[in-house]
Amino acid sequence: MSSTDKINNIVIVGGGSAGWMTAAMLSKQLECNAKGSKVNITLVESDNIGTVGVGEATIPPIKTFNRMLGIDENDFLKHCNGSIKLGISFENWPKKNHQYFHPFGRFAVDFDYIPFSYFWNKHRASGDNKPLHDYASAWHLAKNNKFSPPSPDKKSLFSGFDYAYHFDASLYANYLRSYSEKRGVKRQEGKITKVDTHESNGFISSVTLASGQNIAGDFFIDCSGTTALLINKTLGIKFIDWSENLLCNRAIAVQTCHTKVISPYTRSIAKQSGWQWRIPLQTRMGNGSVHCSEFIDEQSAMDELISDIDGEILSEPRVIHFNVGRREKFWHKNCVAIGLSAGFLEPLESTSLHLIQRAVMRLIAHFPNKKCDEVNTKQFNNLTVTEYEHIRNFIILHYKATKRDDSEFWRYCQHMDIPDSLQHQIDLFSSHGHLNVDANDLFKQDNWLAVLTGQNIHPTTVAPIMAYKQKIDLPRTMNSFYDIMTKTVQKLPNHEDYLKEKCPFLIK
Repeated sequence: MSSTDKINNIVIVGGGSAGWMTAAMLSKQLECNAKGSKVNITLVESDNIGTVGVGEATIPPIKTFNRMLGIDENDFLKHCNGSIKLGISFENWPKKNHQYFHPFGRFAVDFDYIPFSYFWNKHRASGDNKPLHDYASAWHLAKNNKFSPPSPDKKSLFSGFDYAYHFDASLYANYLRSYSEKRGVKRQEGKITKVDTHESNGFISSVTLASGQNIAGDFFIDCSGTTALLINKTLGIKFIDWSENLLCNRAIAVQTCHTKVISPYTRSIAKQSGWQWRIPLQTRMGNGSVHCSEFIDEQSAMDELISDIDGEILSEPRVIHFNVGRREKFWHKNCVAIGLSAGFLEPLESTSLHLIQRAVMRLIAHFPNKKCDEVNTKQFNNLTVTEYEHIRNFIILHYKATKRDDSEFWRYCQHMDIPDSLQHQIDLFSSHGHLNVDANDLFKQDNWLAVLTGQNIHPTTVAPIMAYKQKIDLPRTMNSFYDIMTKTVQKLPNHEDYLKEKCPFLIK
């Protein structure tokens, strides 16, 4: 690549989690602070334009992102009011007064070259009534409010669980801003009033601020949130709506004091027209309602949330409007949309920051020259579409696989048409317990198993291969797994004690 084709000036429009995650990783991967580097990254944001970020729950890949940046886990948790997340407790989803746990990591262990779930299903068919999550070490830790990092001993049943974090997204953005600026990223305060494009090819050439300052660039990243200033308002890339299957379009967020121990998991509590979250940070509880405005009005949703939460209210309730779906393209010409400008999938499985993370890493893998070759951009877009559709299907499953008929909202969800790819997954599992999971999929076999079985979808028959597995004393083996997990967890530290020792929040 000639020096004239090399991208030297990158402009990120918008801050928040999307903007600063992008800036941090690009500054790291492009070695912006290296001697002789000619790569300039400018992030434009306005203090007068708020961000959507509330208390965030995440999924395990965030650990990889932070490690790639060279961030120390405990230092990050100290600065971002962070706690540990071992999974999600789903309450009232398949029916009222029902609870299941979606743990991070594996269930027990696979053995004899056969997935553990096949043995569990055979054991269940013989009369055992333990739910699948009883064989997950993450669940045993969560329900006992315990945490210790996974065992380095691969033979241990506590080596296979995984974890993520709860933290304050605004503090995380500030943390990454400091990281980025130390590595040469320039923050420019100001509101963009004009976007210029080249007449010859339609590429974006510069943005102009209200002050009159003009910022030119070779490559632009749209992190402007739902405004989608570059990808939509400038380049005209439309939004594909997915509200037919994912009805919720409103969220209300409010913070409260803790009244109980800081649990190492997120709670998702299904309500009449949506669901509520509980996200425990070190110094407060994040609460919220996700609901559909067609089935419940805003004031009723607010009243329902306020009546359900515990503890003194620390913040004014904040109402967030959103549309579920994605852009027709995520990369067009010399602009990539990352974050809410690219699309939004409701926070049921905590994938918002992950989609930002994956977009940034995919951009690095497909980093272009000034020409932005269409074959390269098409591959980026195809991979991103596949990812969005995979996550969309997984979230739809929670709503579709319900037996609730106590409200119009749940009756619609139970009977709605769903994508053929999701229906195939349900049918495949319902027959013999098989699953269609690709190596690149975010949600793996154990994730699908947790939700399918948690929502009371079970194979109608035991997998035929199990008829040939007669040498294993299944009751003894399954009881052994359960007993070992039950006894081992009692010896491990409490979650709160772990936080106090390793990463107490540095209150500013």
